Amino acid sequence: MDLVEKAKEFYISEISDYNFYSFLAGKTKNPDLKENLLKIAKAEEKHSNFWKHFITSRGYSLPEIPQGYTKNKFWQFFATIFNPILLISILEQGESNALKDYYTFLKEADLNDYEKNSLKNIILDEIEHETFFSKEAEKLGLTNVRDLILGMNDGLVEILGTVSGLSAVYPTNPFLVGISGCVVGVAGSLSMGIGAYISVRSQRQISEAFNERNRIIMDIFPEKSYEIFEEKLKESEIPDNVVKEVIEKLKKENVSLSSVFQKEVEENEIKSGFFTGFSYLLGVFFPVLPFFLFGNSFTALGFSLIFALLILSFVASFVAIFSGISIKKKITEMVVAASLAAAASFSFGKIVQYFFGIEV
Repeated sequence: MDLVEKAKEFYISEISDYNFYSFLAGKTKNPDLKENLLKIAKAEEKHSNFWKHFITSRGYSLPEIPQGYTKNKFWQFFATIFNPILLISILEQGESNALKDYYTFLKEADLNDYEKNSLKNIILDEIEHETFFSKEAEKLGLTNVRDLILGMNDGLVEILGTVSGLSAVYPTNPFLVGISGCVVGVAGSLSMGIGAYISVRSQRQISEAFNERNRIIMDIFPEKSYEIFEEKLKESEIPDNVVKEVIEKLKKENVSLSSVFQKEVEENEIKSGFFTGFSYLLGVFFPVLPFFLFGNSFTALGFSLIFALLILSFVASFVAIFSGISIKKKITEMVVAASLAAAASFSFGKIVQYFFGIEV
């Protein structure tokens, strides 16, 4: 690893992030978000100063910052269209990759104590930034958007496989393929929705029974709660002397442990069931639509694949954004998987047609 060249990359990246966060802070009208963005921008500037010191202290000159740096120019354009938190979530994917690079640099580079401690603090800052933006995304309901897209992905991949197989069996009857795809899609949507409803409801019932049991125990035998808590602490391999000290302190202060043993299920089973079923059904629309527009199943299948792969690329981008992984890698992974599923289904349909002599 060329340490100085890597440090120059980090320096340019941190300067870019500083400019970007400062830009977004100037755009947002939310005073709290503005304050946090400025604070984060200041942290990024501090990080760039560390890399500046690292480079110059070794006798090298600083790299030239590209004019109209591509990433900033690109995201600044979209800042006028999309919610800043969504844009930041996308940018934070790069921060996640930087986090891994920083950790590798920390472990492999020959650093003095000052540089090690500084880099550890930079890594801690990046983790805190990710946590903050993750919470902001949750407040705005972006996690619901993620769930919708993931549910849509399930419907899209499954129905793509269905229409691929049926196209091989009924090459001259695309309408039949489309109708069959819709029937399978609706059945799948109902199955997924009801399954989600039952799952969340069952979890709620289990949690309520668990909570009721603990309420009774703590009302009749309050001492029992300390015993249960003590057992849990020991299971976590906390030293016995520490466990004993904690329990004695809790008893002395007469601290209620009722909240410790409560299991909460915030998700609503009706909402979960509807949301899951609807998102699955939404994914069905794209693969089946071409079969109602074209007179040949193979032509329709070609457009179905194009629509599906475009949507999958969009889905993969969202998954990557919220997972902090490479967008390109995730798109490739999902597109290849869907293409293989479609090819396997089509081949199986051809086999069925050959052996049963179906011609429609």
